[in-house]
Formats: sequence, C-alpha cells, structure tokens
Amino acid sequence: MGDAPEHLTLDANGIHLHLAVMGEGPLVVLCHGFPGLWFSWRHQLPVLAAAGYRAVALDMRGYGQSSRPASADAYGFDSTAADVLAVLDYFGSARAVLVGHDFGANLAWHMAVHHAQRLRGVVALCVPYEMPLAGGSDVLPSTLYAGIAQQHFFHMHYYQQVGLAEAGCVGREREFLLKLFWALCAQGELLNWEQFPMQGTRYIDVLAQPEQSLPWSWLSGADFEYYYEQYMAAGAALAFAGGANSYRAMDYNWRLFRASAHADVHLPAAFIGGAEDPVVQLGSAAEFTHMRKHVKDLRIDTLLPNAGHFVQQEQPAPLNALLLEFLQGLS
Repeated sequence: MGDAPEHLTLDANGIHLHLAVMGEGPLVVLCHGFPGLWFSWRHQLPVLAAAGYRAVALDMRGYGQSSRPASADAYGFDSTAADVLAVLDYFGSARAVLVGHDFGANLAWHMAVHHAQRLRGVVALCVPYEMPLAGGSDVLPSTLYAGIAQQHFFHMHYYQQVGLAEAGCVGREREFLLKLFWALCAQGELLNWEQFPMQGTRYIDVLAQPEQSLPWSWLSGADFEYYYEQYMAAGAALAFAGGANSYRAMDYNWRLFRASAHADVHLPAAFIGGAEDPVVQLGSAAEFTHMRKHVKDLRIDTLLPNAGHFVQQEQPAPLNALLLEFLQGLS
C-alpha cells in the first residue's frame, strides 16, 4: 500500500463508513473521538503497518467522509459497536485489537465488556474505564452534568439541548475548531470555564484564543485545513454532528446498558493518557483506582508528559512505542 493509506467506503448498518487502511497482518482498528477524524491516527497507521499489522482508522459515524445521522440515538454504543464489528467482518477477522481515543476510548471499554469474543485486546487513550463523566456514574449522565452546570458553564450540559451548540458555531466553525484544538492540547487551557455562568454562555466564547499561531509542534497549517475541510464537507448544519450527538447519546447508553455497570474487563488492556490532558484533570484519583480494580489485565497504565488530550498526535513516538509493546505482548 506504499506510504499513504488506502481509502475505502464500507456500507454497513444503513450508513457509509470511510476507512483509511495500511498494512497486512492482524487487524488493529483505530477509533477517534471529538474533535477527530481518521487523520488523527496519521502517525500510527504507517508504524503499525511497518510492524506487520493491518491498521484501519475510521471516520466514525458523524465525522468526515462517513454518514452523519441526525438522531442522537444513532450514536449509541449499539450502533457504533456494530460499525466496528462490520469492519472486522469486512476484513474477515474473527478478532481484532481496538484502539480508541476520547469517545472512541469509551467505545473500546464498552466493547471489551459486550463483545469480548471479537477482540484480542483494547487500548484506551485519555478516558479511564467507567469515568463518571463518560457514563460510569450511578447517576443519569445528564443529571450529573446539570448539577455541575448549576455552578458554572459545563460543556457536557451545553450539548444536551438539541441545536443549541450547533447554532452557536454557525459562521464561526473555523474559529471554534482552532480554539478547541488549542484548549485541549498541552499548551492550552480548557478548565477556566468556572468564571463563566451557564446561562447565556456559548462554548466558543469560553474557549481562549490560541496563544500561538499555526504551525504548532503537533499540528501544521495543512493539518488544520484538512480537519476543517472534512468537518465542513457536509455543510455547517452537520459540521459537528458527531461530537454533539455523542454527548447527547450518554443517557441513551446509560439506560440501555445499565445492567452491565461496573462489570469487570478481562481482556488484555492498556490505558495511555496525556499528563496535561484537561479531560484527565476533570477526573480524580478514585477513577483510576476504579479502573485498576475492574480491568483485570491492565498491562499498561501511564500518562505521557508534555501531552494534552491529543496524545497520539502530540507525543506520537512514545505512544507508538507503547502501542507496539502492547500488541507484541498479545502474540
């Protein structure tokens, strides 16, 4: 396949899924979160291919060149897991390793419980197992978010009202995406929203202007333009459909899979985060204790220095080394 991935379209589960594929060998499926694309794995695809794996990075439903369903329920674990299983079936793989980041990490943990027979192992980036804000709480997620929003602006509550977040970005999509990338990386600042009230505040106005113009150490001007073009490919109304609806699907997932709450994960697993990740900082030490208790074969558990939320892009070399260490340990 050369130095560039092959791009494929898979029709499955009533939608189109765009895949970027490199290499031959045991299947490794890479699932991004928000804001992400298949392109978020551009530093991992060639390394995995060179090491003897078939690496497949998805544009998850709602993103890039994949379909963008309008209903939040279409982004539940039942649908996103079915998309991953369709990829396994397309490549004729009985099992694969699933690597997920952000919402993709949440999906990886879910599939480790509910589809363990189709997986060899899971790698979760940035979201520990059953993080309460990611649906692991004993309280309905929207109720948890609303409680936080009584004190100050909170983005997960902001996204619950259909159409509100989308309207707040119309005409400012480029600004929002650039601000969000900056806020979530190691040099940025996301958590200063405590000075903003919930009422009347838009997420875009909570996010600070980047202190540095592009290029950044991990994101070039061309990289950003690709992200922007792909997000806007379906038009302004659907630009951020994947992220917005993934937040709104939290209650749906909580209700649908409540019976398996706090289940043990027995598959080989790894957790890798960024030490400067505001998502990690939103959590607590108790969440990592919970993960270590319930993930019975947690082979890697680390935070990489000088990395924020985009750990696979900000620190690709150490991340890739850990990923290959985990994969080689499975054989």
